[in-house]
Amino acid sequence: MTDFIVPDLKITPRTGGYARGQDGFEQILRSSLALLVNHGASALTLRRIAAESGMNVGSLNYYFKSKEDLIRELLNAVISSYEESFDEIMHEPGASAEARLENLVSLILEDITTKKTTRFFPELWAMANHDSFVHDRMNELYERARVSLNELIAEINPRLSAGQREILALFISASMEGMTVFAGYQKPWVDRMPVLKLLARKSFVQLVTALEPSDFDGF
Repeated sequence: MTDFIVPDLKITPRTGGYARGQDGFEQILRSSLALLVNHGASALTLRRIAAESGMNVGSLNYYFKSKEDLIRELLNAVISSYEESFDEIMHEPGASAEARLENLVSLILEDITTKKTTRFFPELWAMANHDSFVHDRMNELYERARVSLNELIAEINPRLSAGQREILALFISASMEGMTVFAGYQKPWVDRMPVLKLLARKSFVQLVTALEPSDFDGF
């Protein structure tokens, strides 16, 4: 099985008059990610981000008009990194849809064992409980993340409708995300992630293959 990895961030180059500030723009996003991972959501203040980035708050405002703008760009850079890795799997030469689904599952679960992912997403989940802006951005993030799952389900089991594929993709995604609290970085079951990946790969492929449209009747 090919090894795939997810980079921390995929930052889109700025254009026009903003291109000169690309280095500062990237430094702010990387500093924001580091603060969330190492110190939690409470550390994500403009003053703390500016200090971590080696600049003052006024300079930070040159790049981002508000904290919401910064969070939007940070989440976009995070999900773009996943989309790039997912796209590599989706276009793996000669691989069946079943093999690509297994690779996608392995990538996501292996990524969950990293410090960045174990710390980053739960912090955002907590923020989303109290901040409607973060709540909406997180929903957008996960919708984008499920696109590849949905496409693979359609290849493996074209009998399912679009709505059925959507709920199945949600189920698979949620099942993997739930591993974060049990087998993520420094969690009690992290050393058992290899066997958990095996179980997830095999069971998800079998589930997608075996489901019939009639199984969804009544829902």
